[in-house]
Amino acid sequence: MVDDDIELGVLMAEFFAAQGVMLELCHDGESGLAQLAERRYDLVMLDVMMPRLDGFAVLERLRKKSQVPVLMLTARVESSSRIRGLEGGADDYLVKPFEPMELLARIRAILRRSGVQSGPSEQYGLRVDLGTRTITADGNRLELTSVEFEILDVLHAGVGRVVSRDELAQRLYQQDAPVFDRAIDVHVSHIRKKLEGLSVKILTARGLGYQLSAPQSEG
Repeated sequence: MVDDDIELGVLMAEFFAAQGVMLELCHDGESGLAQLAERRYDLVMLDVMMPRLDGFAVLERLRKKSQVPVLMLTARVESSSRIRGLEGGADDYLVKPFEPMELLARIRAILRRSGVQSGPSEQYGLRVDLGTRTITADGNRLELTSVEFEILDVLHAGVGRVVSRDELAQRLYQQDAPVFDRAIDVHVSHIRKKLEGLSVKILTARGLGYQLSAPQSEG
């Protein structure tokens, strides 16, 4: 993450660590380019508005040497800024302030498109492997449809909190939830049947959304 907002960087590092993702920070464009020249990364988050060397300049220099996936971060809302970043070789563009879970979902989508094999993530007895698009529960591989995989992946990434229907609808349909509420409920019902007899459960937070339940310890 190349961003001169030090506080944001620290918060993002803590968030990603909880998701099993290692995040390294640079606070200006020049040091970011130097670090990128020395090490290989799966993805770069690049702020636009930085002193001396802004994100567009960093992206231009980076693209001359590397095709590493880049997600641009900026407080600018005008479309011309987004277009400039995307035409300059960025893979996606997210406007600040943003929800950390949306950022994580966009990163995962970029990695899937680019073919980067991110390592499996395991929490609450679920093991999610984005590279092979498989999920196992208590060591048992689940037979999931594409939509069911996406829902369970979002719930898994949001362990410890309620995931709203809007968040699920944005991931599945790129639209807010109301039109798709019933469809999401049906898919969740199907997933629950496939989790029967296993330690992890999906709880309903009435009027809010869904949440994974941690396996209950015995004794």
